Amino acid sequence: MKKQLRMQKQFSRRQFLGFAAAAATVSIVPSHVLGGPGKIAPSEKMNLGCVGVGGMQGFSDVNGVSSENIYALCDVDTKHMEKAIAKFPAAKQYRDFREMLDKEQKNLHGITITIPDHMHATVALWAMERGIAVHCQKPLTQTVWEARLLTKAARKYKVPTQMGNQGYSSEATRTACEIIWRGDIGDVTEVHAMNGGGFSRGITTWPKEEPVPVNLNWDLWTGRAPDHTYSSKIAPINWRGFLDYGTMMIGDWGIHILGPANWALQLGAPTSVECTFVEGANPVTYPNYSCKMEFPERPNANVPAGKMPPVAINWYEGNATKKFTPPKDLTPADLKDINEFFIGTKGLLGTTGRGEGFRMLPQSLMKDFKKPTPVIKRSPGHFKDWIQACKEGGHPSCSDFSIAGPYTEWMLLGGISWRFPNEKLMWDGKNLRFTNNDKANEYVMPKFRKGWELKDISE
Repeated sequence: MKKQLRMQKQFSRRQFLGFAAAAATVSIVPSHVLGGPGKIAPSEKMNLGCVGVGGMQGFSDVNGVSSENIYALCDVDTKHMEKAIAKFPAAKQYRDFREMLDKEQKNLHGITITIPDHMHATVALWAMERGIAVHCQKPLTQTVWEARLLTKAARKYKVPTQMGNQGYSSEATRTACEIIWRGDIGDVTEVHAMNGGGFSRGITTWPKEEPVPVNLNWDLWTGRAPDHTYSSKIAPINWRGFLDYGTMMIGDWGIHILGPANWALQLGAPTSVECTFVEGANPVTYPNYSCKMEFPERPNANVPAGKMPPVAINWYEGNATKKFTPPKDLTPADLKDINEFFIGTKGLLGTTGRGEGFRMLPQSLMKDFKKPTPVIKRSPGHFKDWIQACKEGGHPSCSDFSIAGPYTEWMLLGGISWRFPNEKLMWDGKNLRFTNNDKANEYVMPKFRKGWELKDISE
């Protein structure tokens, strides 16, 4: 009898996570178990574990999923944990995500991951291997190889996933796609996007060693990255600018800003990437740079022609934003807050924020502008989208890993290109390699600290 109850509990959990989308599973599990075909009872909540509950975004993400049951909290920094536990006192506490996932895998339905970029893939893979749904902050991974790995893992383990590029859930991003698909600006041949921010600018040698704070487990924070001494110039904030941990602005904001381009233009893998400007290159932190990625003709069922022409995507970060030349005849008012420009054969379109706003350019065109008829389903909210995918099954979230993985791959090529200025690196997306520069291939896959290795997934 006990064995039968355990089996029933296991099927219930899989159904809850979206395995109900498979007809065979639906036929096995009686509808009364879950309150209806493919759904849990309306009163039931997901048990969620939150990995990373402080820093820049962690506590916000915990709150973002607090409509469900915050079952467990995990952070390598006890100060971060104290703040989260004060609000969620019933949650179990862990410092090591591996311990949490191993001990709680039968109890957890999903996890959020809000930690430094270099550990995203490791935590996400551990969860998916255990049948746990994943919401992972952007960028999905720190390296191209890891992005492909998570795409394959999500497909293999069939768990609901979502990357935390919340602009993908905005009304404006969807409208921008529909404007382009309607043909308002003609064929898009260029996109220019930028962010002038940065972390750790000016640090060109490893920071001087400092005592590790008593509240921080530095070894767990380091994870798969190379061994380095602790410095407050790295953790808890400025790691984004360090080559061993982050992706600087292309991963921090670029993957937000270029969301409308990725969706509207149905971008897959580029054929090349080229660094067009670099300043301040060093062996420790990311420099200021700009790059251009060229994409070939691509199918797109949303446009009358059924395909879209080749397009060049240009990215500028830090001081490199000064190298961007705005389209002529645009006024300062036209340019205000625009961080992504679509240049078409008939006109211009700009987006703002994380894709949360759009304007026809010049903005005088907005006076008589009429929005296209909606084609894309509107979002209930980025976290709600993932939660619905977990509970209802049958449909993925808007930025699930089948989308977020390939998107992250091409974005991260920019973070490799600056090492080879003014050299067009030819990219073989299928095989994840540059065909004309073996040295560049050394940056496609991370170097793992002993004991933290990840294995590829064969298909």
